[in-house]
Amino acid sequence: MLVDLTNDESDWGFGLCFDYLRRNRKRVYRIYTELSLNLRIKPRRRLNRHKPEPLKELIKPNQVWSIDFMHDQLSNGRTIRLFNVIDDYKREGLVIMVVPL
Repeated sequence: MLVDLTNDESDWGFGLCFDYLRRNRKRVYRIYTELSLNLRIKPRRRLNRHKPEPLKELIKPNQVWSIDFMHDQLSNGRTIRLFNVIDDYKREGLVIMVVPL
């Protein structure tokens, strides 16, 4: 019965076979493994990811800027959000805007 099930439904694993048969779980699992009906687990496909380009060396100011949001809470419990713009060459904060929430 178990062999017929796995032949008919090739993508059924132990769980679906057990749910279909509704019998003693340990017994069904023992027979399932003795008959070597375990599904072949497909290895995960690796994504074809390219290596990131190395960072270019900065040679002058205002060549690359970075932006970031930060948040904090004041002593009275009020929450604020900060918007930062930073020049990567000089590591200087160009703009820091406070946005109350």
